[in-house]
Amino acid sequence: MTNPQSPLDARIQAFIKEHHVLTLATSQNSIPWCAHCFYVFDTEYNCFYIVSDEHTRHVQEMIENPQVAGAIALETKNVGRLQGLQFSGTIKKLEGKEKQQARKIYIVRFPYAILTNTIVWKIEMTFAKFTDNTLGFGKKLIWE
Repeated sequence: MTNPQSPLDARIQAFIKEHHVLTLATSQNSIPWCAHCFYVFDTEYNCFYIVSDEHTRHVQEMIENPQVAGAIALETKNVGRLQGLQFSGTIKKLEGKEKQQARKIYIVRFPYAILTNTIVWKIEMTFAKFTDNTLGFGKKLIWE
């Protein structure tokens, strides 16, 4: 499997690796919904892996509409340290070898996940905007 995407800026990758929960936005019939998900990030493919049960609202919505958005934020009262990632992309259920590889990566980060039998999902980013005030107030890095 090859990666046709351009490399993600190292500063964005570092930020993503510092965190482990993203907010996932889905929608159905023009009604939005958000869910918080533990994630691992695959730097080779610029994608997130999450696990979630098919009975959840966000999974039901993303099955119907695989176009999703998400965000990761650093909570701080210090405006000069503010950092946050907003992204959009597509999500798909993993099967076979791809699922096994992603699950191994996920379990390394979250060992307790070995006890679950949930589904592994892959979010392939198509756009990302990283706001990083440590580089200057309102500084944004864009990736497509």
